Amino acid sequence: MSEPKRGWFARLTEGLTKSSKQMGEQIAQVFVAKEPLTQAKLDELEEMLIEADLGPHSAARITERFASEKFGKDVDEREIREALSVAIGDELATRAGVFDPLSGPKPYIVLFIGVNGSGKTTTLGKIATDLTRQGAKVLVVAGDTFRAAAVEQLKIWAERAGADFMGRPTGSDAAGLTFDAVQKAKSEGYDVVLVDTAGRLQNKQGLMDELLKIIRVVKKIDPDAPHETLLVLDATVGRNALAQENIFGNQIGVSGIVMTKLDGTARGGVLVPVAQASDSPIKLIGVGEGVDDLQPFNARAFARTLVGLEESAA
Repeated sequence: MSEPKRGWFARLTEGLTKSSKQMGEQIAQVFVAKEPLTQAKLDELEEMLIEADLGPHSAARITERFASEKFGKDVDEREIREALSVAIGDELATRAGVFDPLSGPKPYIVLFIGVNGSGKTTTLGKIATDLTRQGAKVLVVAGDTFRAAAVEQLKIWAERAGADFMGRPTGSDAAGLTFDAVQKAKSEGYDVVLVDTAGRLQNKQGLMDELLKIIRVVKKIDPDAPHETLLVLDATVGRNALAQENIFGNQIGVSGIVMTKLDGTARGGVLVPVAQASDSPIKLIGVGEGVDDLQPFNARAFARTLVGLEESAA
């Protein structure tokens, strides 16, 4: 993705309103002005962080850090928010990754995986739009051959983006389609190939077998492909996202995570335990329906927004 555009922090703030409002209200309840930070307050802080879906391990580390800082009776709510944003940012700082398909080999093959409804197709469409804006020649591949609606949705996104589209009738072999698409991209000088896939977890092993087959056939053309396998997770499912990361991460292998729909939940903190539990970095986050509402993940900006602080001057 290109660098975040001006105004991204404002969109991030708006998108995380539900999460930051809930956390702000809880902070105000826990930390009453002019009261020192007692053990009882620390226990309340840890419980608040767990309720915000930050996860027990991160909540414990952040609380322990607060205890060591020994806040006095003169501490105000803003200082608490600042300290909390730094602590959350530190939890996430090493978990941020970069998605830059135009810096790699051509054609650069990106596989999108995740359950149905996670936002895979929309995420792919937004990325296609961003890439064509930068002048890239992009091929969009409708690898979810089981859902006619997914194919049609992706075709519309490709047309909007100015990208080329490749699909087959419902029920076609997804691996065969992907193989032909990569061959086409290689022979016709495409920069990037974006491949949508099915996400039917109710038939988990069949889905995993299909994804592994797609990866095998792509490697016949380029042993290093796919160059990216992005797992798209829906923040509104809360801690179920951890289970999804575990399933796909263990069986398929993931190079990066995209967390979508952060604007649709009051528990955006779920990104923290997902980032901590995964072997893969968070590369992109989505906070709305617009194309520019999907942007590179910035740990510090996310942490400040989550606790209701404005953009840092630094």
